[in-house]
Amino acid sequence: MQVYCSKQHANHSSNRFCTLCGEPLPLAEKQVVDNRYQIIRQLGQGGFGRTYLAEDLKKANQTCVLKEFAPQVEAKEDLLKAKELFEREANVLKKLQHSQIPRFHSSLQAKIGTKDFFFLVQDYVEGDNYLQLLEERQSQGQTFTEEEVITLLRQILPVLSYIHSQNVVHRDISPDNLICRRADNLPVLIDFGGVKQLPASQGLWFTKLAGNNTILGKKGYAPEEQLRQGKVFISSDLYSLAVTVLVLLTGKEPQKLYDSYQGMWRWGKEINVSKQLEKVLKKMLAYKPSDRYQSAAQIITDLPSSLAVNKPPTTHLTKIKTMVVSPGRKVTVLAGKLQRQTQAVSQKLPLPVWLRPFAISFGVTAVIVLTGAGTFALVNSVIRGVSSISLPTIPSLPNPLAQPVGDKNKNGSSDILSLRQQLEIPEGFFIQMVDSLFYAQKPELKGRSLTSKPEDAALREEWHSIAGDFLHKIEQANLSTASRQKLGTYTQKDYENWRRQARSGQLGNYTPSQLTKDTNQKFNQLFPLQQRGKLNQQTFGQIWYAIADDQVSKARGN
Repeated sequence: MQVYCSKQHANHSSNRFCTLCGEPLPLAEKQVVDNRYQIIRQLGQGGFGRTYLAEDLKKANQTCVLKEFAPQVEAKEDLLKAKELFEREANVLKKLQHSQIPRFHSSLQAKIGTKDFFFLVQDYVEGDNYLQLLEERQSQGQTFTEEEVITLLRQILPVLSYIHSQNVVHRDISPDNLICRRADNLPVLIDFGGVKQLPASQGLWFTKLAGNNTILGKKGYAPEEQLRQGKVFISSDLYSLAVTVLVLLTGKEPQKLYDSYQGMWRWGKEINVSKQLEKVLKKMLAYKPSDRYQSAAQIITDLPSSLAVNKPPTTHLTKIKTMVVSPGRKVTVLAGKLQRQTQAVSQKLPLPVWLRPFAISFGVTAVIVLTGAGTFALVNSVIRGVSSISLPTIPSLPNPLAQPVGDKNKNGSSDILSLRQQLEIPEGFFIQMVDSLFYAQKPELKGRSLTSKPEDAALREEWHSIAGDFLHKIEQANLSTASRQKLGTYTQKDYENWRRQARSGQLGNYTPSQLTKDTNQKFNQLFPLQQRGKLNQQTFGQIWYAIADDQVSKARGN
């Protein structure tokens, strides 16, 4: 039997660590941890480890959740710091006693192989998370109603009020971290892996591991102060809850609901709610933490009655600068200040109107905040750089579309844009993919932008050629429209979910190993030079996931 690490490296089930990259492998079913907890199956995976459904052998037939804490650090001082953080989080969880939060049982340290692993043991909550419920409704052409999300808010806000009263913020509220408990249909807040205690004097918390800042957040759900600076306030949780509500109402990810070009949520277009609820959500989503509600109780007071909801259409947009995190990563950030400045720059660019959104994308996407010392200084330096650039150059990325209207390659740009739109490939993913291919061929140009000057004409042509070849590869892949639309948003969690479905028989006789084999075969036909074990998860890895997604759909008979 084979098991796979997060990079899809195949390993024998007896291995505890990947033989290719050294990553800890999932615990095998029936394996016993600490002579007490027998693994039933894996439930999920996050940035710090995995969660498992387990049986407590000392309490017959009682199941629990075993949450692994396995940060990828090797130095002794880093491991000591990781253990300190783990114990601190366990202490926070111990004091949270609420009927809609999984009860904390214990923390333990167990040696598996030659390394120490830390685990938290908590109640197992039987039910589906709200992301699963949303997907089930979408399969029937439905989403959550306004009355339902108002009820959800009334049921979950008291839970947030409780944890905030304990000077704790969750930091990772999203549909998949809310479970509708089957026993009473109440929402239960789970996955406190990112929970942090707020110093009463500061109102914010920085996680420090070996001198570096660890900034947590989930794609599009976390506000700017959390993702850019690692600061969290009570209102940061309220912001994430508002985004969760919008996703449940519309069935669309935050990136589809937020116009990053104009810095606006799509009220009245993608988002149609009553005026009363819209007013509440807008305040929860305010750009400045000080402009938001300062407590969950304030929101409950302002909520409209779930029994008296009307939905007059609205057509206006509200400017709310936010952070839409690039898919699959916890710390990649679009800087709001840079976005505002690049918008001003775009108005002066000698570009036709239909090209300006691309120019903005190149400029904004250029800022990547990396976890580590000096992060905030890096952002400031980039912003200062944008203020002093010479038009029409956009820094850091090729930006081959920044060319005068009369450029001879205008038609080529138009054709590429048209084909991308026809294929419904997300703009952000397309740009990132082509940039990576371009720089792979021209490593000496990495970090240098392409201008509209004549001397860069040949390079712009090359970028266009690479873009065209890539789009034709996507056509050859014959991916479904749904999978093409999701390029850039796939994560390891999707793959784990497909494998779980296969193991549980939801895909008929289609096995997890067959899924991997079929996906690899099709991918290798398209990109024979790409090594499967070294795929960039934000570029080629996305295509691999899209192929796997289609394989799963076929197995379901969709």
